[in-house]
Amino acid sequence: MWQNVPMTTPKTDSGKEASEQRAATQLRQVADGFDLDGLEQRARATVQHLQQTICAAIERIDTGATFRLDSWQRQGGGGGLAGILSDGNVFEKAGVNTSVVHGELSKEMQSALPGDGESFFATGVSLVLHPNNPYVPTTHANFRFLRRGRTAWFGGGADLTPYYPFVEDAAHFHRELAQACDRFDPRFYPRFKAWCDDYFYLRHRQETRGVGGIFFDYLQADDPQVMPFWEAAGQAFLPAYLPIVERRKDQPFGDRQRRFQLYRRGRYVEFNLLYDRGTVFGLRTDGRVESILMSLPPLVRWDYDVHPEPGSEEALLSDFLRPRDYLREVAGS
Repeated sequence: MWQNVPMTTPKTDSGKEASEQRAATQLRQVADGFDLDGLEQRARATVQHLQQTICAAIERIDTGATFRLDSWQRQGGGGGLAGILSDGNVFEKAGVNTSVVHGELSKEMQSALPGDGESFFATGVSLVLHPNNPYVPTTHANFRFLRRGRTAWFGGGADLTPYYPFVEDAAHFHRELAQACDRFDPRFYPRFKAWCDDYFYLRHRQETRGVGGIFFDYLQADDPQVMPFWEAAGQAFLPAYLPIVERRKDQPFGDRQRRFQLYRRGRYVEFNLLYDRGTVFGLRTDGRVESILMSLPPLVRWDYDVHPEPGSEEALLSDFLRPRDYLREVAGS
């Protein structure tokens, strides 16, 4: 069986926290005359269209289930649309949610959020896909826009969490995201990949959540290339993920692989409840709890004192739970 031991080299969070603080403090108010209201509307339309596109693509590849769409309202202002697919042929659970929320910030959130004043606006699409087959990786993506006063910014990203990893799958996922980044700035991909590796790190387990992807936040809203990049990153998600699903969804598996998948899902739950910024923001701004926690898998295990047998398929995962340059590895092979 498996032992619950550190799988990578210990690391601190000081670099991550410093990087995020720098990015947040570099935000400024948008330029005079900039149409921030128009940008809000465009961002709202983008996340709604992305939800529709992703839900339709997931239904096509799954063939066994469709999304339940659940509209909700937030007491303080705004609401959203939760899309949940359950017990499909390919996906055990898939959640693709949008929200458009606004209102007054609590004193706690006023001290935590950049900008000025008590009012805020936020819209975004957030998704987590939990497959049935352990050889298909779980994935997460989020693309969001936030405004407080005349300060506004974009954030988001996508990451991949395999249970039985393949270098070629990780490289494909990174390649599609890198191409979206490179269309705008060759510095984006290395910067946002490193940010992703730092962000999706479980310090109490001393391992990354998976093989990473990209993560970005606090991108200045009135920078002319930021919103087009944000839209392109969202559009890159399906080409990055679906070919991996097609490649792995029919691979045979048994009870051993299923048990390991459920055990590793525990790490996913731990990250989302302990560290995830979206979870914290949603709960602290009185968001809809069912939508916020839709990212959690339907089944999970926490087995005591387990470790992969040396040389087993399960033991291979440990070498992927650290930052790696998959594009260079594949290019050099």
